[in-house]
Amino acid sequence: MNFDFTDDQHAIKRTAKELLADRFPLERVRELAESRSYDEDAWREMCELGWSGIFIEERFGGQGLGVIALVILMEELGYALAPVPFLSNAAAGLAIQFAGTPEQRERWLPGIASGEARGTAGLLSNGEARLVPDAEGADVIVIFTGAGGYVVEAAAADVEPFETMDPTRRFARVRAGGGDALVGDGGDAPYRMATALAAELTGVGQRAMEMAVDYARERKQFGRPIGSYQAVSHRCAQMLLEVEGARSASYYAGWCADAEPDTLPLAASMAKAYASDAGWRVAGSSLQVHGGIGFTWEHDLHFFLKRATVDAMLYGAAGELRDYVAAASGLEAAAPAPA
Repeated sequence: MNFDFTDDQHAIKRTAKELLADRFPLERVRELAESRSYDEDAWREMCELGWSGIFIEERFGGQGLGVIALVILMEELGYALAPVPFLSNAAAGLAIQFAGTPEQRERWLPGIASGEARGTAGLLSNGEARLVPDAEGADVIVIFTGAGGYVVEAAAADVEPFETMDPTRRFARVRAGGGDALVGDGGDAPYRMATALAAELTGVGQRAMEMAVDYARERKQFGRPIGSYQAVSHRCAQMLLEVEGARSASYYAGWCADAEPDTLPLAASMAKAYASDAGWRVAGSSLQVHGGIGFTWEHDLHFFLKRATVDAMLYGAAGELRDYVAAASGLEAAAPAPA
């Protein structure tokens, strides 16, 4: 069995890595983060390349390349820490394509695929969706309630922007009543959203690990690179283990989304739970390897740590997802899927 990417998938990954490295050197990421803004030119370029609709069916203006292609892009976007509204728009597209009515798909998917009508999605908790990326400026918002969900025009919702510790992404609280109901209970759309986010966390972890390894090779104490000391080399090895584990889980969940959707809820929950913990731990370990310099505002590492921390809470916290995995695996009494 061949577990490698197809030629097209290799091309997507190579193009994404090269373009994002050119558009988002860390100096540019810092500039955008400190101004709490996005690179709209880069976002338009991504839309022109078809990234915004990479998984959306061709009849709605997308490329129809599936969730695996989206996972490839999300990992590279996380690696670059790209300040663009890609995740939110993809989440809305996943929600409407896989849980929307025919009318909702016809109305919203073409604009989401082209980037001309941006969307976002959030999970309802105690009467509001508390952590909705890019709700301010979106045209359509999808709200999942746990027992279903609905689509609402952003202009009809109460959107309250607020700042999280992650300055590379915008968030808001959303309160909205009514709206157009999704099909049934929303199906597996939230798990597809969680899969995309797990891939982004994998990319964040990969970059944080590489920063630690590079520093451990260059920084010397007592005439030797600090990476030659077991305390540092073992920490770097643990980072590699966790990043590779997150990557395997994320790509398996992406494969399930495209080829075996019945197993997606379990696979996506495991991927997001593992990647949430791994992203935060790897970034934290990288900070420890960097020592005092890693704690400063002037060093770029803190942007990755903050993105990983907020991502871990978005679209299902690790503890909730582990509880669902345990229940779905028969390890404890059945519990509802996280919402």
